[in-house]
Amino acid sequence: MMVAAFFFGAEIAQAADISFSGKIRTRYENETKSNFKVRNAPHDFTATQVRLNAKANINADTSAFVQLQSVRIWGNGNSSLTASDGDNSVGIHEAYFTLKNFAGFPVAAKVGRQQVVLDGHRLFGHTGWTTGAQTHDGIRLTHSHGNTSINYGWVVAQELTGTGVDENDVEAHVLHTNFQGVMGGSLSTYLVFVDDDCGLIGANCSGAQNKWFTIGARQAGKMYGLDYRAEAYFQTGAAEGAREAIGEAATTSKYNNTNAASGVHVAGYTQQTTREAHMFGLRVGKSFKNVTWSPKITLWYDYLSGNSDEDMNEGTWGQFDTLFDTGHKFYGFMDLFLNGQGSAVNYMGLQDFAVKLVMKPAPKWTLKADIHNFRLAETVGGNPSMSIRTGILGVCSSAVDQDTWTCQGDRGLGNEIGSEVDLTLVHKYNANTKLVFGYSTFMAETLWHSLKGTTGGNANTARWLYVMADVKF
Repeated sequence: MMVAAFFFGAEIAQAADISFSGKIRTRYENETKSNFKVRNAPHDFTATQVRLNAKANINADTSAFVQLQSVRIWGNGNSSLTASDGDNSVGIHEAYFTLKNFAGFPVAAKVGRQQVVLDGHRLFGHTGWTTGAQTHDGIRLTHSHGNTSINYGWVVAQELTGTGVDENDVEAHVLHTNFQGVMGGSLSTYLVFVDDDCGLIGANCSGAQNKWFTIGARQAGKMYGLDYRAEAYFQTGAAEGAREAIGEAATTSKYNNTNAASGVHVAGYTQQTTREAHMFGLRVGKSFKNVTWSPKITLWYDYLSGNSDEDMNEGTWGQFDTLFDTGHKFYGFMDLFLNGQGSAVNYMGLQDFAVKLVMKPAPKWTLKADIHNFRLAETVGGNPSMSIRTGILGVCSSAVDQDTWTCQGDRGLGNEIGSEVDLTLVHKYNANTKLVFGYSTFMAETLWHSLKGTTGGNANTARWLYVMADVKF
């Protein structure tokens, strides 16, 4: 009876076309990037991500996918010092169904919790480097015809429950089109509408009404033996949440005041703040396949606009919001600039100059080296009011100091934050297993410590190293 039941179950599973897969990824990390303190010992830990996947092709028009995920730190929850395993970390990472030819139209509808990855992860990515990664609850509609695809996505980014908070939700709508065969690659266009009733620019949900748009395009491909990418985005709309990040000043400094008689009105943001921000990125790479180790060299530049004195004076929020990007891919592996709203750079924008090198020293081995130089988009000396409001510079306390700038000894900080070097060694152990070794170091300029507001015993360098095994089945 048991054997008969086994074979009967196998026939049912085969008829429903159900497949199972999964992965286990374990990573050890040792770092000093969290605090930049000379006396603090390095922080180290080991984390594991476990995923189990079930995919069912139910019929010609219907399929479903469920992914269970457990994320845990070794010794946390399942401590050897406890008599019972207290780890209850298993949850739903993805769970959606797909309907082809939805409502009789040539459209595929994907409904449920899912990863949303568009193009190079610039605005929408799965943040796959993090142990938990990112998913969205929502609906995606996709239509493809020839070399063109059109995608519409509705994402419920935040749903607050409880009395009086129903209106403080965050939703996003994205219309994405992709055209293949353009200039040796593909062209994508974006229109993203964010309905943010929470005011995510600030640290807390303030009920600020932020309805704003991101409009832009991305072109990537290969021409004349060069890999290239060019993209640009513009953001417009409301930015009421800005007053939570850089509110109206309570002081009467010459460059930071609410005194109309002085003729200077750069005292922070209000509910009437509007958004006017932009971002562009450029990349060009060349591969040398007939050279030893088959090197590839890539030149890279990203510019994310920030707030200036002029912006604050006009009540315009100039910091570009990176939405749901995978920042680890773009802004250095040490993840020092991940905040989407720009708090990591005190809302003064970011520039990233980078050179990237990829080599293959041996079969199944890949060596990568990335060198970044990070700078603010706006200089400290050229924007003293913004620098005061964000804490980079101190507030002048007397009329004499206000006129002579004797209280602003660090006005010459410029805009250079620091440089980062990322080294990565990847070994394809076998068809299912990949081993990754990484080492990164960040060399900070004085401005870095001013941005972070750190005092006493600061280190000018920090490091991060890791060893990771990724096993798929």
